[in-house]
Amino acid sequence: MSINNLAGLLGVIAILALTILIGAYSRKFSRTTSDFYVASRAARPWWNASAIGGEYLASASYLGVAGLIAVAGRDALLIPLGYTAGFLLLVMFVAAPIRRSNAYTLPDFAQSRFGSLGVRRVTAIVSIMICGTYVVPQLHGAALTVEVAAGLPPWTGSAAVAVVVCLSVVTGGMRSITFVQAIQFWFKVTALAFPLLFMVFALMAKENGFAALGTAFESLPGDSPRTSPYRTISLLMALILGTVGLPHVLARFYTSPDGSAARRTGVIVLFLVAAFYLLPTSYGILGRALARAGQQEDADALVLRLPDLLLDGVTGAVLSAVVAAGAFSAFLATTSGLIVALAAVVSQEFFHSDVVGFQGAAIISSGSTLAVSLLTSSVSLVDTVALIFAFSAATIVPMLILGIWWQHLTPAGAVAGMITGGSLVVTALVFHTFIGNAFGLVSDLLAQPAAWAVPLSFTVMVVVSLGTSPPNPARVERFMRQIHRPDHEGQATAHRKQDRKWA
Repeated sequence: MSINNLAGLLGVIAILALTILIGAYSRKFSRTTSDFYVASRAARPWWNASAIGGEYLASASYLGVAGLIAVAGRDALLIPLGYTAGFLLLVMFVAAPIRRSNAYTLPDFAQSRFGSLGVRRVTAIVSIMICGTYVVPQLHGAALTVEVAAGLPPWTGSAAVAVVVCLSVVTGGMRSITFVQAIQFWFKVTALAFPLLFMVFALMAKENGFAALGTAFESLPGDSPRTSPYRTISLLMALILGTVGLPHVLARFYTSPDGSAARRTGVIVLFLVAAFYLLPTSYGILGRALARAGQQEDADALVLRLPDLLLDGVTGAVLSAVVAAGAFSAFLATTSGLIVALAAVVSQEFFHSDVVGFQGAAIISSGSTLAVSLLTSSVSLVDTVALIFAFSAATIVPMLILGIWWQHLTPAGAVAGMITGGSLVVTALVFHTFIGNAFGLVSDLLAQPAAWAVPLSFTVMVVVSLGTSPPNPARVERFMRQIHRPDHEGQATAHRKQDRKWA
């Protein structure tokens, strides 16, 4: 085993051990159903924002963004903007109202809003599809990391993440992973920033170092064909709106003490995420000039290889190991949030809504997603995640936005819109798989369906709702007053009493 592989293996083992230790320590705080589902709604804004940053900044952010910039140049600089801007919409329109709904999960919110078991079931199915498919690229990213950094068989990375996450979730639930994700966010920042400083100083110390840095920026326009304007707009729409509908991100806002705290959490997340994306963007700029990766699949490993390309000997090996440990931290944090969201929905819909049901659902969710990752091959991390965001934007987001801000949305309208949006996105992707990029605009429409699937989903919800009537207008009116009323003294205590009742 080379020194590079040995250092990478030690880095991966260190972050796995740290995750297990933090989870074991925080386990003593997890006792009740509320602890496992919503961390007893006691997560303060800064801590909760760090945890959201930990689970949101996943494989596509840590590895994929830098690789995409290295391949596509300036066309890819909008990707971090899309990932970040979604939190602005979430803060403005969703965070506080969804917290005031007192929900444990997104299906809970749907049933409270519409009083319909049908809407709850559709929301649950969509949530399971989003979280389940989102876990797979995290496990693929872990497989890529251990192969590049440690020289191990790819399946060992996927299995290690799945097992450690399963243990953390089963033993401590949401309260346990809140500690883990918050610490892992700051570790990810350090794991990218520290090697980046060394690389910049090393580059400037070399002959013509300043010229090399200038070349890195001048190379951004690149010589690759420009992406069509439609694909760019549609991708941005998918990333911005899709963020608002991610079940595992929404679940973190249920853990806030009240609606005001949820909104403050969202504002902090916006700044944390924006600051983080400066780091992978810098890696991509350096890689554009120095590594010249040709394909996105190869470029996903750029962040892992770049320190060793610029720094010789032990220094390069150690810094590459630090980056690899940060990558594993990203996979662990995101997978933890996704498995918690999956376990919460699966346990409520198919088992008992208690600790035992949650733990059983977590084991099933971890095992099934690991099996899927082992049976599928890895593709571009950014492309995979963008398609998941498009599905979220066309299903959950219209139901949330209209459900929160339009009193006349009916159960029939919500179900019709979610089924329409989800079916359109899946159908488009299936057709694009067969025809590829050979048909110009048609291929663009199928490859990035968010720009037309999302408006159609909203339209279907509105039209069907105008043609039907809510089953209980008085109940809907009470619910709307509840989620839009200002927070007041004693409200958090009332929420905790309600949690104990549910527990």
